[in-house]
Amino acid sequence: MSRVGKIPVSIPKGVEITLQDQDLTVKGSQGSLQHTIHPAVELKIENNEISFVPRQTTQLSDALSGTTRALVNNMVKGVTEGFVKKLLLVGVGYRAQVQGSSLSLTLGFSHPVNFPIPEGIKIECPTQTEIVVKGIDRQKVGQVAANIREFRPPEPYKGKGVKYSDEVIEIKETKKK
Repeated sequence: MSRVGKIPVSIPKGVEITLQDQDLTVKGSQGSLQHTIHPAVELKIENNEISFVPRQTTQLSDALSGTTRALVNNMVKGVTEGFVKKLLLVGVGYRAQVQGSSLSLTLGFSHPVNFPIPEGIKIECPTQTEIVVKGIDRQKVGQVAANIREFRPPEPYKGKGVKYSDEVIEIKETKKK
């Protein structure tokens, strides 16, 4: 059995979990999330813990029990605390600001880049060179941050571009004559 799948997920106070057939709904103070559980995995809710048991003894169902456990744990963490990704703009004249329901980026192009903010995601700009992406769905927060970074990924010679706050850019040495 999967090592991750063996660990039960504890349900904190204030989190309501309902399971109908294979549809799991997690409600908390931040919001609610839904997920359809794969038929190869069985969920057991008892004593404020969710345990995951593969229905068959196949490699696929073992792997799916660990994956399902990770997804459900992320859902529980998302509705209680939420997820945050921070991006930094490195470069002269690179700016970001939130205008209504879109993020306006100045990234050295001849035109500003407007990124529409998806539903369920909050974007803040504490300074002109910082972007904070917040939400309850971990996958969605990561995807939005990756989409913003994609407009101008950091280049390896000067390190200019949009990078994650914890990302380390290794600067290459320039060509010498």
